[in-house]
Amino acid sequence: MYVGPPIDDPEILDLLPEPYARLLRGMNGYVAYHGGFHVRGACREPLWHSLRYTWSGDGALHRLYPTLHPDDIPFAEDALGDQYLIRDGIVHQLSGETGDLTSRDMDIVDFDAAVRADPYEFLGLGPLAQFRAQGGELQPGELLSVMPPFVTSESAKGITVRAIPARDRIEWLAMFAKKIRGLPNGGEIKFVSGGE
Repeated sequence: MYVGPPIDDPEILDLLPEPYARLLRGMNGYVAYHGGFHVRGACREPLWHSLRYTWSGDGALHRLYPTLHPDDIPFAEDALGDQYLIRDGIVHQLSGETGDLTSRDMDIVDFDAAVRADPYEFLGLGPLAQFRAQGGELQPGELLSVMPPFVTSESAKGITVRAIPARDRIEWLAMFAKKIRGLPNGGEIKFVSGGE
């Protein structure tokens, strides 16, 4: 669906695990599965595709989520804004809604193989299928906004999905995770009109 621009940030490749650096040398990141999976590239523009921007630049994820460290490599994201990071050679998944970090117990090579084997199941892309069934198409640089958030009991009654700029989604998720941090199970949150 989208292949990253030519590498214009070659210095960052020296900081990456070799399998990831090798992938970027061959194809400087990509968006695949109708927007379901985005692997960031070694480029400075566009910002939504730039590994440096998301790792150590103004858009660094570790500044938004206290569970992340500056040396966690935010190499990818799914259509919902969950982030995939490399920490100590192992892929971890950051839940955008809660800020919880979960090890996927595999290195990037095994993770890539699992994504390729069944992306919709492995990445939990049911909302993307719903969006596409309603005639929607994610464009490069967009993520899905899901309302109400999955961590709310109201989401069991159904969700609405729409495409929004990726950075808007990431910042909204980080704000939401911060607001619900420490909220007891069954606690109440109030959404005001305008949401995302």
